[in-house]
Amino acid sequence: MTAADGAEISPRQPLPWDAVLHAGLFLLRLPPELFWRLSLPEFAAMTGGFGGTERMARGRLGELMRQFPDGVS
Repeated sequence: MTAADGAEISPRQPLPWDAVLHAGLFLLRLPPELFWRLSLPEFAAMTGGFGGTERMARGRLGELMRQFPDGVS
């Protein structure tokens, strides 16, 4: 299948529930009530699904802290 711009699109695959449950409940040790409230993007972020293994630079952390203060001094 191809998108309107000609890019190849892979067909959707069913969610691998056995792997999702194992990662959430056993590896991350999330309580079931928290696990079931997570959105798929939240779960993907928690399990490294967005890739990227670089650590955040201190300067970037400072920028984010100024942009999104949490009220803690």
